Amino acid sequence: MSDFIVGLTGGIGSGKSTVSDLFVAAGAALVDTDAIAHELTGPGGAAMPLLLAAFDPTVADASGALDRNAMRQLIFSDTTARKQLEDILHPLIRQISTERCAAASTPYVILAVPLLVESNSYRERCQRIVVVDCPESLQVHRVMSRNGLSEAEVTAIMAAQATRVERLRVADDVVHNDADLINLQQQVSRLHAKYLRLSAEIAKANC
Repeated sequence: MSDFIVGLTGGIGSGKSTVSDLFVAAGAALVDTDAIAHELTGPGGAAMPLLLAAFDPTVADASGALDRNAMRQLIFSDTTARKQLEDILHPLIRQISTERCAAASTPYVILAVPLLVESNSYRERCQRIVVVDCPESLQVHRVMSRNGLSEAEVTAIMAAQATRVERLRVADDVVHNDADLINLQQQVSRLHAKYLRLSAEIAKANC
């Protein structure tokens, strides 16, 4: 069990997944709350019966998974629907992420949480917070290219998240993702060495 948890966050399109993968390649364990959400809302996912009971059956696609585009449109136009969704998913995600962090055997765990800044319950679990940062114009470009969304749709998603300034304000460490992959790898390598040292200090103090 690891006693050292690093919360990783960043806005949509900042490159959280790429940075998370680099930490895993360096030897860290990864607990990704977005991946857990996908598990819960996939075909046969534990959250689907609850979601189908709370919302119209059209929120599920032909496979029985959550239709994320349909749900996205619903919650951006209906704050009550957003709260219903959060009330169903968030407790399940917190429970599973807690269990997976506790089960990790690596010196430290990367806990990837897109809305970490907005959630005190996740922030309180982390010994460090690392923010993946890039200019907002680059975020918009990446998401439009990756997801096929319009600029208005991307900016609406960004408006519902913490601002860039708010994320940087809570950061202990920042990964700047506005250059090439080599630069990104170098930053992650330095932080990996730092987290190994800090986690060893904590482990020694707890002995």
